[in-house]
Amino acid sequence: MKNINLKFIGIACLVLMTSLKSYSQISKAEIIATGLTCSMCSNAINKQLKATVGVDSVSTDLNTNTFTVYFKKESKIMPRVLKEGVEKAGFFIGSLVITMPAESFKTEGDNTISVNGSTFVLLNEELKNSNGEIKVRVFDKGYVTQKEHKKLLKTFSKTASYPLDNEDDYHIKTVI
Repeated sequence: MKNINLKFIGIACLVLMTSLKSYSQISKAEIIATGLTCSMCSNAINKQLKATVGVDSVSTDLNTNTFTVYFKKESKIMPRVLKEGVEKAGFFIGSLVITMPAESFKTEGDNTISVNGSTFVLLNEELKNSNGEIKVRVFDKGYVTQKEHKKLLKTFSKTASYPLDNEDDYHIKTVI
């Protein structure tokens, strides 16, 4: 188990070190995990998330299976690292909402945003800004349930990059 954790931390460090662009960072992530049956299950996810490089703290709501992850100020964590942590604990993400500073959302002509070497594709036209931060939900495979992903494939069929399942492309919508 220690060997797996060391490999995970090493991979996470490598990913963070190779990120050349640093426009902004994710300040908070709200993860709803699926498949939890007891408090020991949530403890496994909690430990994995706390062990992730760049995580400041993790709070858990056992009633809704929600994990709120707060990041250190200079961390450059992408959603993929969180997904890998939850999956390493043996569970899956049912919903992921990330909070980022509003100044990081300067869309290019094709509704894309480049952050830390990853591309965020905006699926809705308008950005809803509250208190200088924007909350977005990730709609890619692995960040929603399989049933929801099948429905979303039909809904977002006009977005060319959605069915490709590229791990560095995140399809997002703003949340109120």
